[in-house]
Amino acid sequence: MELTPDKKARLLHREILIDLDWLPDSAIGAKGCVFVKAEPAIVWNMLTDYDNLSKTMPKVASSKLVEADDSTKIIDQSGKSGILFFETIVHFRLKVEEEYPKHLHFVQIGGDFKIYEGNWVLEEVADGNDAGTILTYEAKIKPNFFAPQFLVSFVQSQDLPTILKGIRSYCESDARR
Repeated sequence: MELTPDKKARLLHREILIDLDWLPDSAIGAKGCVFVKAEPAIVWNMLTDYDNLSKTMPKVASSKLVEADDSTKIIDQSGKSGILFFETIVHFRLKVEEEYPKHLHFVQIGGDFKIYEGNWVLEEVADGNDAGTILTYEAKIKPNFFAPQFLVSFVQSQDLPTILKGIRSYCESDARR
């Protein structure tokens, strides 16, 4: 997501920005951005506390670090996804490449998706009252089970703001401690 001056101003005024694209082969491109009034290290620590993501990140049902080699991690996760009362649990194993404290790249290496890969990008904002982190999530998603593209897009439009608000809330409460 390109951050124009207008979009950056909207973020600093607490808006969450979401952009969804219908990609070839029935995949969805999901992008979301949030401003967090906490330094990047706090946001980073939350995102990389893999064994506790089910306690800190909405929609994560379980998360476990199963392998670690320097900046490469293997994570087993399950998440809640769906619409209204029709929520399901999806499972995936992710390979995460870490570049502290700015970038996490993840790709599914096993699980319920044909395609699930993307990035978390942390950008420091050092502007007086607006000091903090702009956190951007970008992913390409295609389930391995039948789900029409419009349905996957709708679920992302519901889930992504919830996740980003939860991250912001957790990190900002951590920053006040």
